[in-house]
Amino acid sequence: MTYLWAFLIGGLFCMIGQLLIDYTKLTPARILVGYVVFGVILGALGIYPALIELAGAGASVPLSGFGNLLAKGIREDIAQNGALGILTGGLTSAAGGITAAMMFGLLASTIFRAKEK
Repeated sequence: MTYLWAFLIGGLFCMIGQLLIDYTKLTPARILVGYVVFGVILGALGIYPALIELAGAGASVPLSGFGNLLAKGIREDIAQNGALGILTGGLTSAAGGITAAMMFGLLASTIFRAKEK
């Protein structure tokens, strides 16, 4: 059942993004930022963790899941370090994913060469 919910929730996020691309004048970059902000807001309200519990990777993998991760990290770091956690919490919680993205990007750039169009 988890796979079904992951497919439905992840698919819903994709469908909304595609509809925004097709029927609005929003650029893809603005849509992506909107997804992150959406995740932060739902995470701050405590709604997003329940969505992750229901859909697993269907909710945690999209950009809204990254926004939720930032909000969660900031909330936890504020509890530990006070106001300084506003600046450090998001990057601390997302450091593993950011590092992985950088390492995979470096690996891909060493294996493949860019070609002119």
